[in-house]
Amino acid sequence: FGDADTQPPLYLRTTDEMLEEFSYLGSAKAREIVIDNPNRICDMVEKISPVNPNKCPPVIENSDQELRDICYRKAHEMYGEDLPKQVSARLEKELNSIISNGYAVMYIIAQKLVWKSNEDGYLVGSRGSVGSSFVATMSGITEVNPLHAHYLCKHCQYSDFDSDLVKSFSGRSGCDMPDKLCPRCGKPLSKEGFDIPFETFLGFKGNKEPDIDLNFSGEYQSSVHRYTEELFGKANVFKAGTVSGIQDKTAYGYVRKYLEERGRTVNRAEENRMTLGCTGVKRTTGQHPGGMVVVPDTYEIYDFCPIQHPADDVAGGLLTTHFEFKYLHDTLLKLDELGHDMPTFYKYFEEYTGIPVDSIPMNDPKVYSLLTSPEALGVTPEQIDSQTGTFGIPEMGTNFVRGMLVEARPKNFSELIQISGLSHGTDVWTGNADELIRSGTCTIAEVIGCRDSIMLYLIRKGLEPKMAFDIMEAVRKGKVAKGGFKDGWEEAMREHDVPDWYIESCRKIKYMFPKAHAVAYLMSAIRLMWFKLYHPQAFYAVYFTVRGDDIDYEAAVGGPAVARAHMNEVTRRLREEKNAKDEDLLVSLQLVNEMLVRGYEFLPIQLGKSRGTRYVVEDDKVRLPFSALKGLGDAAADALERATIDGQEYLSVEELQQASGVGASILDRLRQVGALGDLPESSQVSFF
Repeated sequence: FGDADTQPPLYLRTTDEMLEEFSYLGSAKAREIVIDNPNRICDMVEKISPVNPNKCPPVIENSDQELRDICYRKAHEMYGEDLPKQVSARLEKELNSIISNGYAVMYIIAQKLVWKSNEDGYLVGSRGSVGSSFVATMSGITEVNPLHAHYLCKHCQYSDFDSDLVKSFSGRSGCDMPDKLCPRCGKPLSKEGFDIPFETFLGFKGNKEPDIDLNFSGEYQSSVHRYTEELFGKANVFKAGTVSGIQDKTAYGYVRKYLEERGRTVNRAEENRMTLGCTGVKRTTGQHPGGMVVVPDTYEIYDFCPIQHPADDVAGGLLTTHFEFKYLHDTLLKLDELGHDMPTFYKYFEEYTGIPVDSIPMNDPKVYSLLTSPEALGVTPEQIDSQTGTFGIPEMGTNFVRGMLVEARPKNFSELIQISGLSHGTDVWTGNADELIRSGTCTIAEVIGCRDSIMLYLIRKGLEPKMAFDIMEAVRKGKVAKGGFKDGWEEAMREHDVPDWYIESCRKIKYMFPKAHAVAYLMSAIRLMWFKLYHPQAFYAVYFTVRGDDIDYEAAVGGPAVARAHMNEVTRRLREEKNAKDEDLLVSLQLVNEMLVRGYEFLPIQLGKSRGTRYVVEDDKVRLPFSALKGLGDAAADALERATIDGQEYLSVEELQQASGVGASILDRLRQVGALGDLPESSQVSFF
């Protein structure tokens, strides 16, 4: 605005400034008007809350009993009619906490959403600490089993929780135990349990509100959002609104432009002061990617907050809460129905190979060898520029994590959990665990990896459970790093022979990852590595179907030498200047190069054989889809598939264009890569 520098003096004044404004009345009258009267008015006003202060979860009839019935039905199905004491005790402890605190309805809602997705062919992944809850496991919300390691026979329900071998795996993962046959029926035993305490999810007293985050397939996310509306009624379900503030770089740009327009020069400190003043100011509104806010049918949304179209986009049709959800957190229920690639990977792997993903073993030595060497893939580190075989594996493919894998050399699932926790925490690996491992002070299995391990370790050392829990919470939130241990904590740890390196490591940590989250994601990673090793064509076809936006078509069809040349060029550009586009392209090229040097081939785009967006296995090779061409969007790719996949024949490019409705520039691109073959341009025949 042109008059921005001539603002009226309208701002909140201090008490002294207000007394100065009214000084013409004399000091006594000024004090009465500025201090006494406003306080008298304040005392007359009743206390009100702009947001309904009561907790208002949705109601599902008989949810308490329904949750109990579902859990016990599954427990008996898995562990037999007479439940082992470890199963019944954990189940009762959790159910009593959940039901007595009114949280059963949250579990039942999550259970209904997960079961609906499974019914429609998409598995669901859990995230966060929900895998710490055995009730969540028994109700089908998560596949993570938080009991301590044990053997279980899925044929005759035999279980072993108490043998010396099983007890030796306390604090570790059941899948790391040696293979055994059932002594009762002779079938192979299933190895269960990850030893995760319930307290990390619902608090030491079981009264912390559960936060159940679920990963649905990105292809299915909109369906689960619609199903939520079916469950509770469209009038009671809203997207959680968000407010975006001005970021520091944008604010700095505003300040520079402001100063330039006025011909002013100020020092760096004043620039920073002005930038800070702009940073965080509301810029626009949006919506949470998966947050669905549910209003009980006994209320209206207006009892809690206004609603709006995000960014004033009335045409979009979506309605969101006007308040950010953090202001409604203690009042309404938010369901985190997030979109994620992993359930989509699962869907396609099962479709392409016929192998159920939950049948993949978690302890295949050849799969674990990929964590420290690519040799099991039939390639050398020099061929793929990596000491590991983990390109394309979520959580495992970045330079940082691959470096950790090479340095720590994990050999089993328990050590892999440590890697996951260390890579996601803050000040847990760098300058902490990495130095302890390098100096030989401890091994990867002994360092502090996940928040849960602190509590379990301290309890095993003999500390009182509540103190162990409190120390874990303080460490994982960075409170110890900021303000030190509370009185008595360090003394108690030393009294129980907790080593100095462990105590000092706790002092450095600013954030720690939950073990249940690490387990859920690592189970997915192991499955992907298994398919990569034993079903390579299906792996690459599925990977690029789900994450193929950045594929380099010329590199894919050009062979290993072209792929390598393109990789080198992108790497050179990234050395000069980091940018997200080239980083994504490099990830894609690494997978293309790896596939090619393993001896597998891409087939070029071909009318009648290429799909719109799906990479398919054809004659043990991977057929590229139309969408592999840069600039060819999904809608055009799907239109080309519909026009060609059923064997339709065309006399000319002109006919193909009419049938598919795609633009001339797209057909030009197809012509450049030879996809149109010898199809003439026009159907018209010249007689001259």
